[in-house]
Amino acid sequence: MTYAADVAALARKDLLLELRAKETLPAMLLFVLSTLTVFHFALPRGAGGLAALGLLWVAIVFTALLGLTRAFVAEREQGLLDALVLAPCDRSAIWLGKAVAVLAFLVAAELVALPAFAAFFAPVGARTIVAVVLADVGIATVGTLLGAMAVAGRARELLLPLLFLPLAIPIVVGGVGASAGGGSRYLAFLALYDAVFAVLSWASFEYVVAEA
Repeated sequence: MTYAADVAALARKDLLLELRAKETLPAMLLFVLSTLTVFHFALPRGAGGLAALGLLWVAIVFTALLGLTRAFVAEREQGLLDALVLAPCDRSAIWLGKAVAVLAFLVAAELVALPAFAAFFAPVGARTIVAVVLADVGIATVGTLLGAMAVAGRARELLLPLLFLPLAIPIVVGGVGASAGGGSRYLAFLALYDAVFAVLSWASFEYVVAEA
């Protein structure tokens, strides 16, 4: 099999497991809708649009964290991670296939979250949508690597947020800046973040799973 076929097969495996189990995506949808609803009633009337955009990005990051926490649960519970590592394919294909599946879950959650945000707070502009797409790529790439690091630990539910949230700060800064009309430099910043962490994650994933 080619590298692209390996990635497609691994991503399809995760997506089919989710369609059958219906665990990760419904939880993400419920969480993001509940969060936006709470923010809608908690935000004081007359609060600025910048505050609402900040809350949107907080909801996106924590919804993504919920999905990442369960990214490697099936492999851990069924002891499949070692089998994947020993499979005759490039180990980075495991990372990329998992990242593609995580990205699909994020996009599905945001197809509900963005219209809900528009209904509760303000219309969502094209720049915000582009920023969300770029942020999703960064979250999926770095989050998948960190999920593989955390899954080997006993307290993965605690370890993953400690690893992921500091690295998500640039995503929030770039996302809020781009959504608030801060210029294309924030979109360029998100694209640079995606490129840097995609390369680092691709290069280091083999060593992470070898030590896990």
